[in-house]
Amino acid sequence: MNTKITKNLEVIEAMLYYWNALKDKEKVTEKFIYDIGEMPGLTNAYDEEFDSESVRRTLSAIKNRERFTSRTKKEARFWNNNLWMMEDLGYTDAMIQPLKKLNLDDLGENIQELAESKNFDQLEVIFAPLHFDDYSIKENKLIINFFKVKPVEDKAYIGEQELTEFIKEKLIELLEK
Repeated sequence: MNTKITKNLEVIEAMLYYWNALKDKEKVTEKFIYDIGEMPGLTNAYDEEFDSESVRRTLSAIKNRERFTSRTKKEARFWNNNLWMMEDLGYTDAMIQPLKKLNLDDLGENIQELAESKNFDQLEVIFAPLHFDDYSIKENKLIINFFKVKPVEDKAYIGEQELTEFIKEKLIELLEK
């Protein structure tokens, strides 16, 4: 058995549309915002302080240019990070480009061996706009906070760690649980 490691950028692609549409003063429907809140990249990272209602309230307030009163620090950070993305869409694109080129096929035999020993036939690396945490783990999913991606030339980093090394380390953590 060979464990497949997949990359999921669905939420980031949806958010890129959202950020660009708002920047260009185009309409974004409430249904679209609800759909974003229900995407697996986000739902897998929800907790008691941050959920689909947090996403809906935040994105709707930004869309409607309303004053936003957060209920939690996580909502406040999510709101702030979304505004930051819209300030400089060139930087946002620089964050996305290394993710689009990211190849997870060569992460190493030790990940394959660990995954097979845990009977995982698939591991998923999801990039999603989150709040404070660099990442979260749920079942066979590693959810990485897109807002923590730092582009440097044609590479990306999370903190001081190169992205592929970060992913490798966190997948091993996932598999050792």
